[in-house]
Amino acid sequence: METTATADVAKPDIQQLATDILDTVDKDREREIIRRRFGLEGRRETLEEIGSILGITRERVRQIEKHTLLRLQQMEQDQLQALREHLVNGLEELGRIAPLHEISRHLETDQHAHVNFLAHLVPDITVIPENDFFHHSMFLHAHHDHKTLAQHRDDLLKTVHKLNEPIDLTTLHNHFSAWEAHHLHGLARSVKGLTHLDGKWGLETWSQVNPKSIRDKIFVILQRNQTPMHFNEIAEEIKQSDFKRKNVTTQAIHNELIKDDRFVLVGRGIYALNEWGFSAGTVADVIAGILRQESPLHRDEIIKRVLTQRHVKPTTIILNLQGKDQFKRVAKATYALNE
Repeated sequence: METTATADVAKPDIQQLATDILDTVDKDREREIIRRRFGLEGRRETLEEIGSILGITRERVRQIEKHTLLRLQQMEQDQLQALREHLVNGLEELGRIAPLHEISRHLETDQHAHVNFLAHLVPDITVIPENDFFHHSMFLHAHHDHKTLAQHRDDLLKTVHKLNEPIDLTTLHNHFSAWEAHHLHGLARSVKGLTHLDGKWGLETWSQVNPKSIRDKIFVILQRNQTPMHFNEIAEEIKQSDFKRKNVTTQAIHNELIKDDRFVLVGRGIYALNEWGFSAGTVADVIAGILRQESPLHRDEIIKRVLTQRHVKPTTIILNLQGKDQFKRVAKATYALNE
């Protein structure tokens, strides 16, 4: 079986490679500036912060950083060549643009700062620092440039906004047939303004893909399961989910279910979505609604129709028919509204 060149090359130890390369820098101040600027030993520091520590201007810090990186880019090292192969091939697979965390995962490391530093030494790659439009990402400049990617981002966001509902990438690609599918995949993960949940993509402001409030998280859980659920089950699914701020109490879940009109109580502690056609109210209210539409009806037919709206026992429905003044028996086991 044929294998690719990348498969034959062991993935480098990213942290050790970054350390080895930095050790080739002769001057202590240059090494320190690189370490601090890329956050190789902690938090990434600004030009001004480093300048204040070293007693030089921020512009001088910027110059030293730039010149040091240029020298390192020109060095010849077998390990750096292996890294280049992994980075370039990884970016090819991921759409020729990808966020830093995905490139790190491709390299089987969580040392994002070290991957970022090393990517700056690969001439095939352009690194996009995190900004208002893109996450911290990188791309192959043989295929992309800043201007084209900015235009693609705008086109992508406008299209998703126009669609006005979450969509999977395969379907979304139908709107961008001129793009390669993996380019759409990489771009969607790199731009700001988009996010995804359960394989569906949408704007970050949409609660369907980025639920922030407890109510929105409940809605997503019910929509995902497509069936009425007990509030304890809903609370447990939220705790097991990938949502942000998912440590909420069962009581808080129950309170939100009661207060939000999107949720309908359909049984003892069991809730459904209003949009599924469930009507609000007691079992007696549901019976009354059914009899207003068609009356009289046999008890068995009433039970059948109520059970499409409520998760209750048939005996509960019978007790309501027999014990509520708003219903009257007009024939054997046949009921109508008492109006």
